[in-house]
Amino acid sequence: MSDLSIKQEVEAELQWEPSVNAAAIGVAVKDGIVTLTGRVASYAEKMAAARAAARVTGVNAVANDLEVGLLPADQRSNEEIARTVVNALASNTAIPLDRVKAQVSHGWVTLEGTVEWYYQKDAAERAVRYLRGVKGVTNTIVVKPAVSTAVVKAQIEAGLKRSAELDAQRITVETRGDTVILRGSVRSWADRQEAERAAWAAPGVAQVVCGPTRL
Repeated sequence: MSDLSIKQEVEAELQWEPSVNAAAIGVAVKDGIVTLTGRVASYAEKMAAARAAARVTGVNAVANDLEVGLLPADQRSNEEIARTVVNALASNTAIPLDRVKAQVSHGWVTLEGTVEWYYQKDAAERAVRYLRGVKGVTNTIVVKPAVSTAVVKAQIEAGLKRSAELDAQRITVETRGDTVILRGSVRSWADRQEAERAAWAAPGVAQVVCGPTRL
């Protein structure tokens, strides 16, 4: 698939995605790598645009260079954002109490702490991503290993086999401490993300790395 074709498909996908203003987003493609530029009204819209681009067949990676320019009605002080973040984290049952802390600077939220599962780290980011006034999120929460690497490897392989979207026989799994290494080949960037999600679903996984082959 040529870069021009990918560019056209990404632009069409952005037009199709109701949560983004496609007219404000520029798309460039080189060697299957999509770069998004422009200015959007929220961090949620920035992330939605990246997800839409990643869904397109032939996309190898997405460089999200979109800037967040909040509307006047969405402007909040750091203190207001911090209070909202604390409440959002406390009210989410997927996030262990008192395990995640947040810092806010110029509308940017930094999450810190230690959890046992990646879904808890992801839940913390999702809890604050769509809050009014947030311009971006840096998630530095550490996932602490809780089980042996052999158990993690077996659980990931089982998860890949259960996924209807993936051909698990084309993917190999290697574990090194709390790091999972995936190797093999998939049909699209979206399938690669699905394989990564299966790996992140195992307990104690702190990092997922895709090997040098086409995964």
